[in-house]
This record gives sequence, C-alpha cells and structure tokens, in this order.
Amino acid sequence: METAGKTSRERYRAQVRAEVKEQAWEQIATAGVTALSLNAIAKKLGMSGPALYRYFASRDELITELIRDAYRSLADKLRAALDAGADLRALAHQVREWALSDPHRYFLIYGTPVPGYHAPDDTTEISNEIMTVLLDAHAALPVDPVVTSFERYLDEHRDWTGGHPASTPAARRALAFWTRLHGVLSLELAGQFAGMGFDPARLFDDELDELLAD
Repeated sequence: METAGKTSRERYRAQVRAEVKEQAWEQIATAGVTALSLNAIAKKLGMSGPALYRYFASRDELITELIRDAYRSLADKLRAALDAGADLRALAHQVREWALSDPHRYFLIYGTPVPGYHAPDDTTEISNEIMTVLLDAHAALPVDPVVTSFERYLDEHRDWTGGHPASTPAARRALAFWTRLHGVLSLELAGQFAGMGFDPARLFDDELDELLAD
C-alpha cells in the first residue's frame, strides 16, 4: 500500500478500506459474492454499520473496488510479462497461474454476473488493458493466421465493422485465443474435470499448441 505523502487520516482510511476488502474476499470465498454484507464485515472488524459506510457507501461500491483490483492485478501482471519479453504461450500461463492462485477473484470478473449489480465504465477500461496486451502480442505474429471456425463466425457477423476490435487478423486471433483459454480455465476452476482422469495442465497446453499452430 502506498503511504508516502499521505496524512495520518488518509493512511488510516486506506488501511481500513484494505481491511474491509480483505474481509469481503473472505466472505466471497465462504458464501459467494451474492452473500456479501457490509454489516457482517463491520461486525467482524469491530465497527458499527454506519461507521463502515463512511469507507464504502454501499455493497455495490465495495464490489466495484474488488473488481477494479482484480482486473488491475491481471492487467499489470500481463503487461509486466510482455514488457519482459514473454510470448503468447508464456502470457497464457501467466493468466492460468493468476486464476489458479485465487479462483474466487477469477470468477468475480469472468464468472456469472452479480444479480442487480452494474459495473461502472472504468472497470471495462481496465479490462480492455488485458486485451491490449494480447493484441500487442498477436501483432508480432504472422499477418496471415490460420482461419479458425471462431474467426469464420466473426467474419460472417461483420455488422460490427468500422473499428470493431475483431476487424483485423491479429485482433480476431487474439479474441479467439482469449475466449478459448477462458473456456478451459473456467471448466478447470469450476471442478468440471474432477474424476475425468487427465491432467488439466496438459489439456491447457494442448489447447495452446492448437491456438499457436501456424
């Protein structure tokens, strides 16, 4: 947590907000995001409900902060890896490592939407940074990629042309890459491969082999 240049009041506020978010993640891990309760968090921290609302005005504001933190964590991890020379395979493994390290964080941003919650626009802006990393990585690949069935689907639905993010070969490839990786990851994290007798890491690598094949 950055504290340089902050007043004691600002440092205390930042500390309390961090503790509230930590308790929120514990609640989510135990009962899911729909059970998130500011009053329960306040009780856990030895605060009154009204006192906690000075730090987060509503449950939705707290959820938004958790979503921002999750997207920012992944965006920064991928950008640092790309800047250090990581290729697409390495970036994919960075995503899987990040997801496996905290499945609840993964599902908060890539799982079922929270009923009644509407994320503000800036969360989308952060999530777009993640796709930008993939676009940058795909831009270095050959311009004439193999046309996958997903890419043909996009071509057939070109009513989103004119600046649509899937309007270039690199972008189509990045989008197909992203969606297929999330398909495998979501199933793995949800436990859908349990008892099937194979290694999910090997399946992930096999999927990468196919995605990255020329």
